[in-house]
Amino acid sequence: MESNINILLVDDHLVVRKGIEIMLSQKVKNAFLFSAEDYDQALEILNKTKIDLILLDININGVENINILKEIKAIQNQVKILSFSSHEANQYALRYIQNGADGYLNKFCTEDEFIDAIKMILSKGYYYTDDIKEKLNQKKKKLVSKKPIESLSNREFEIAQLLSKGYGNLEISNKLDLKMSTVSTYKNRIFEKLSIMNVVALSDILKDENN
Repeated sequence: MESNINILLVDDHLVVRKGIEIMLSQKVKNAFLFSAEDYDQALEILNKTKIDLILLDININGVENINILKEIKAIQNQVKILSFSSHEANQYALRYIQNGADGYLNKFCTEDEFIDAIKMILSKGYYYTDDIKEKLNQKKKKLVSKKPIESLSNREFEIAQLLSKGYGNLEISNKLDLKMSTVSTYKNRIFEKLSIMNVVALSDILKDENN
């Protein structure tokens, strides 16, 4: 005997909740639906019941709360979240996914698209349209291609170069006409941005940059 699939629908419109409940009962085998009209109700249910999938409207009562995604994952980190919104996918989908959603679906989708999205996210753990996949790949390529040194500002890069050449804080302070405390702040910021602990590591990074 197959176990129930617990689905939590979070939407502030009663008609939407009732419509989806009817659709799921007809199209998704063993679906058991919980519903919440706001985030407080949703979190209360999550604290009491194991949920497999959440159909989540990010905008409740006219207020967008993207942080709810992380709040949900903090309670049940294995739960799948399908953002279900009237916002345009090209403007919001990627942002929701990067903040914890496992997929995005526009409320103006067809019934077949809706059911396909539900089944895919339950079976594969995500639901990405081809357009969203392309955007995720583009972003991934940008992150991979970006060198750590590129995160430094012009002044930070200048100080990094001097540090790698063996200049001390006092020498850099005099050379650039900066306060010692300012140089120290820049140095700490450089180490933090590059995730390093010392000048030797900094010199290695700059050496690789020049090769």
